[in-house]
Amino acid sequence: MTEDRKVKILSTLSLTDSQVERIKAVDHRIELHRYGRKDATRIPVELWRDVEILLTSGMPLPPADQTPALKWVQFSFAGVDKAFQQEVFLRGGIQLTSASGTMVSQMGEYVIMALLMLGHKAPEMFRFQQQKVWHEHRIEKLEPIELRGSTVGIVGYGSIGREVARLLYSYGAKVLATKRDVMHPEDDGYVPEGLGDPQGNYFHRLYPNEALNVMLKECDFVVISPPLTAETNHMISTEQFAAMKPGAFLVNVSRGQVVDTNALIEAARSGRLGGAVLDVFEEEPLPTESPLWDLPNVVITPHIAGVSKRNMDTLVDLFITNLSRYLKGQELYNLIDPEQGY
Repeated sequence: MTEDRKVKILSTLSLTDSQVERIKAVDHRIELHRYGRKDATRIPVELWRDVEILLTSGMPLPPADQTPALKWVQFSFAGVDKAFQQEVFLRGGIQLTSASGTMVSQMGEYVIMALLMLGHKAPEMFRFQQQKVWHEHRIEKLEPIELRGSTVGIVGYGSIGREVARLLYSYGAKVLATKRDVMHPEDDGYVPEGLGDPQGNYFHRLYPNEALNVMLKECDFVVISPPLTAETNHMISTEQFAAMKPGAFLVNVSRGQVVDTNALIEAARSGRLGGAVLDVFEEEPLPTESPLWDLPNVVITPHIAGVSKRNMDTLVDLFITNLSRYLKGQELYNLIDPEQGY
């Protein structure tokens, strides 16, 4: 890369002036153009033609022939399943990177909250409070299942699963996990300092995806956190609920399509599933007529596990790290493989 050539970057995210200056400070050749998502229709055709790097939330993009200089797209989200629906990403020569790793702090805390709520019977306690009932058999009804000494199965040992495992370590839980490639337990993606499990030290046993049911038989709690791909679509269905321990709990922070909703409802109603905390759904917003709303052992949150006031700062941290690597010709973190879907 020549010393005098401008590197044109287009951001369709709501960056602050401070964040813009941080990005520009990486290299004197950077020319950053900033448009909000709502202003995307105002982006000049000439700019699209010259943009080399795009920082985006995955908004609709022009056809491939209108972005001939585009070489790298940094997404602001970790789940990239919808990105491949855009024609521009189907042509070769564009590096796509996800925001995997940037939301693990808040999502890890969400999962721990959910596990504690389920294990300590919070839904039942809230229900008794609403009914103004001091339950006569409260000891039997509300006796907790503690994380210490419990077995937690993590389906998908990616950035979120690794942070959950790190947090569970201090609770004394036994962590099992599934991973597509068990021969490489280390994390080669973006890992914020002090978070996650970059070396693969916090699980007790790692299972290939094909052995998912074997793992589920051991688990008191199951955390769903793989990316959505053709392989993971409905990977938790009737067969998997049948394989779980009777009364096991489930937390889903992945994508709603990873869990078969009808099978989940049946398992929750029958008592096979002790309870669930769900942040994602096959249809969002969750329709008012969905039976999930009325299940007493299911807690519903509106896809907010990854929300934090620090989201944009942590994304800019990743982007700056990757931008430095891009300018040096080094491999980027969180490169997406279109064939694998993540």
